[in-house]
Amino acid sequence: MRLFPQCSAKNCSLFLLAFLSILPAVQADDHQKTTLFTARDGEYHHYRIPGIIATKQGTLLAYCEARKAAGDWADIDILIRRSTDGGKTWLPPQTIHDAKENTVNNVVAFADEQTGQVHLLYCENYGRCFYIDSKDDGQTFSKPVEITEVFEQFRKEYNWNVIAAGPGHGIQLQNGRLLVPVWLSTGGRKHRPSSVATIFSDDHGKTWQRGDIIVKQGDEVAGETVVNPSETVAVQLFNNKVLVNMRTEAQPHRRLIAVSDNGATNWTDKHFDDQLLEPVCMASILRVPASPSQPKNAIVFANPDNLENKTKRRKPNRDRKNLTLQVSFDDCQTWVGKQVLEPGISGYSDLASLPDGSIFCFYEDGGLKNDGYDTTALTVAQFPLKWILKD
Repeated sequence: MRLFPQCSAKNCSLFLLAFLSILPAVQADDHQKTTLFTARDGEYHHYRIPGIIATKQGTLLAYCEARKAAGDWADIDILIRRSTDGGKTWLPPQTIHDAKENTVNNVVAFADEQTGQVHLLYCENYGRCFYIDSKDDGQTFSKPVEITEVFEQFRKEYNWNVIAAGPGHGIQLQNGRLLVPVWLSTGGRKHRPSSVATIFSDDHGKTWQRGDIIVKQGDEVAGETVVNPSETVAVQLFNNKVLVNMRTEAQPHRRLIAVSDNGATNWTDKHFDDQLLEPVCMASILRVPASPSQPKNAIVFANPDNLENKTKRRKPNRDRKNLTLQVSFDDCQTWVGKQVLEPGISGYSDLASLPDGSIFCFYEDGGLKNDGYDTTALTVAQFPLKWILKD
């Protein structure tokens, strides 16, 4: 399918976004910020659930849910923006998938370092999952192929009513495996109770298989009861093991961790990371190999580092603010360099990097309406690793 915008009222607002994004970015010290999507732009009520990847060719792809009304079950499309110059400028928004009156949720993209493809998964109405791919660096995408059958493989063990991938980005392991965390729920529109697992492809997206369920509602981890595990991010450590970092509503209010040799089976070392706060929000994690500008292998983590609830959000939720970046040089055993990227209202985020060491954080920026969470923009920030580490 072609992604280039048509001449219509809808795309007038999209081209306005494009024009704004080529204006000089807001800069502060060693980092800069550019707004890619702004709420109430004439077509969409707001934009949420950001994802970002860097392709094998070095193109940045920033994608999101474009919601025509508030709520996870609204009429939602998928939009994407491309940058071919390292984030200096961004091409106009393009519609990957127009869901008509359906809900599209939890878009996950992968950059395939072996084939150069861009792989992308999304779900419809939290009940069906589809796969598309691009062979031209994200300019066009294939027709959707339904892969809900891989979720049906969980049915006997976990009789789900709701499914979702990621969100954020998927990962490709060193052996070529494509891997994405998923969550399933036996509930309805509230997505609770829930469980977390992974699905994977060993043939560059042609076929998909399920992994083990990692944790589910009611499991005991380190003496604590796991409550509604859901949106999960994954990273391949530099020892080649796969670590998942999970959102839960458990009492410790810390991120839940598990490790596997292959990203699919035999999940061990389950624990709550005392250093990573959990405000009940999606987070992001990224493997950043050593480069000329950064001689150490690093793992970067981002989430709203906050446990306050001044807006009196429904418990156990906490205010989504104070988006903070942290770095680990020892495969997520310890974290250093706590750097606040956005002290105000900020929520979901995703991370990507380029070979020159530039790191990008694409995140939900601003927006509280009454006591609900209603983002006003999606912003991309660019910075080197040293910026996170500075005092």
